[in-house]
Amino acid sequence: MRILLVASAGGHWIELHRLKAAFVGADCQFVSTSKGMTPPLGDREVLEIPDTARDSAWTMAPTLAGLFRIFRAFDPHLVVSTGAAPGAMALLVGKMFGARTIWIDSIANSEVLSLSGRLVRPIADLRITQWQHLAEKNRSLRYLGQIL
Repeated sequence: MRILLVASAGGHWIELHRLKAAFVGADCQFVSTSKGMTPPLGDREVLEIPDTARDSAWTMAPTLAGLFRIFRAFDPHLVVSTGAAPGAMALLVGKMFGARTIWIDSIANSEVLSLSGRLVRPIADLRITQWQHLAEKNRSLRYLGQIL
């Protein structure tokens, strides 16, 4: 199984990195928004996409272009993201390519799901929160524990 794992640099990347044991044995390609990241698993270099935010469609275009190039080359079966906006965009592109998608909301979002987590609702096959009380309030969320 080919799995594309996408996270913005910083805390999102750290959370994705800590999930590496779940993907042992799979053909993984990691993607982030920073140069020189060390792959948590496997020997493929971490691919870089431009960081973006939701405030301008113009800033999203280079990120989307980078994601399309990666999807054409890697053709993943599954896309997993811990956020933020570039990860949400990866789930959208993943759906366009027929991949299954998993969104894992950051542990930092303890009171409400992140905006990206809310936006991926129609496209994520599985949305996971790291806070049990959020899953209890929303049936479309799953709580499977905390990463950190």
